[in-house]
Amino acid sequence: MTETTTKLQETPIHQLFLSYLFPSLLGMVLMSVNILVDGIFVSNGVGTLALAGVNIAVPIFSILLSISLWIGMGGATLYSIEMGKGNITRARSIFTQSVIMTISIVGVLVIICLWKQEQIAYLFGASSKVLPYVEDYLHIILLFGLVYVLENIFSIFVRNDGSPKLAMVGLILTSVLNIILNYLFIFQMHMGIKGAAYATALSTVAGLCVLVSHFFTQKNNLKFIHFHFDVKTCLEILKIGSPSFITEGSAAIAVVGFNIAFSHFVGEIGVTSYAIVNYLHAVFIMIFIGIGSAIQPIVSFNYGAQLNERLKKVLQLGIKTGLIFGLVVFLMGWLLKDQLISLFAVTDPSVIDYTKEGIDLFFIGYLFLSYNLIQAEFYQSIKKIRLSMIIIVMRSLLFFLPLLYFLPLVLSSNYIWLAFPIAEGATSLVIILFKWLEKTWHTTEDATFEKDHSVVR
Repeated sequence: MTETTTKLQETPIHQLFLSYLFPSLLGMVLMSVNILVDGIFVSNGVGTLALAGVNIAVPIFSILLSISLWIGMGGATLYSIEMGKGNITRARSIFTQSVIMTISIVGVLVIICLWKQEQIAYLFGASSKVLPYVEDYLHIILLFGLVYVLENIFSIFVRNDGSPKLAMVGLILTSVLNIILNYLFIFQMHMGIKGAAYATALSTVAGLCVLVSHFFTQKNNLKFIHFHFDVKTCLEILKIGSPSFITEGSAAIAVVGFNIAFSHFVGEIGVTSYAIVNYLHAVFIMIFIGIGSAIQPIVSFNYGAQLNERLKKVLQLGIKTGLIFGLVVFLMGWLLKDQLISLFAVTDPSVIDYTKEGIDLFFIGYLFLSYNLIQAEFYQSIKKIRLSMIIIVMRSLLFFLPLLYFLPLVLSSNYIWLAFPIAEGATSLVIILFKWLEKTWHTTEDATFEKDHSVVR
């Protein structure tokens, strides 16, 4: 066995979980700070309309990342399962096909988006006032689209190859450099919203260079190999990674949905308030993604090695950790909302009041979000794709979209904020009910078997 496989198979599960959790959380927290700093710099250095413009452009960025997660998580899960089985050549073939498939799909998408840039901006909720900011930011983001997705997919595979600390270092460099470049480009060089986009792009290039260094280390198992394009393998990668794609893609749909709802029912005050809340949400959700990222390599490897007790333990640890962080984030929103809003240099009292009300309602969702995401991540990591997909579709589409439409119609525009917590809470209840019914069914089945067996005897 290699050093990585020995570690994943024999290290006590608490110790192994923490060895993946801390680098993953630290990396994601730094990325969260990175996102928050982007919003602070843009709102303070360019203005609140520019902040709204970035928020409208974010779904395009989310779509690019969703594709890298789709292929990256699908490929990395298969990679870890095959490594758990000891099939190193097969694992390397999966890695090679994942990278080539990502470059091909994203390359075509970037070209189409650059071609129809203005139409896409209007489709995603831009007004004539906000459009120039959207276009300036979006154009640069699209030009560096392949860099973003390669950094993301390499980060996922490097973590699955037993180097969570290097993946963390890549995120740290990206975050710190982005902060420095944002300050230089916006406040010193007065580049406006283009400065924010270039800061993000160039820092991502630096992070990618760090991740590439993994390929030159001794414990690296990731290697590009010559292969024949295998349709079956590609379809399996896409199938396993589809929950990650739906998760990130539905986040883009949620942003568009919220922007349209606030624009229609509230106006620019609602759109600006949501831009602030969404920046905070982009920060806090990274914590729960970090917990899911920590359990995925452990779960996938031990699933491949058929070590079922270790699977149960890491799931329990992930859920407990997620629930604790969910409660902490909820309390932060309720107790520190004035301080959080003040970071964005908002002076309009109506925007401040509406944002405060939004935080009070929106942050309730964090009490349920972690449970849903970690359950979906676990099922995806053991190839139970249907269950993972059901969880994601329930929370992000099935419950959320109707609520976004009916809440302001039935109650008032202030209750648009509740679409997120109600959808997350309803999804958690369905998961708990499903698990209870599954446990009851298995208990009944076992009792029936024992009764029949005793009769035979």
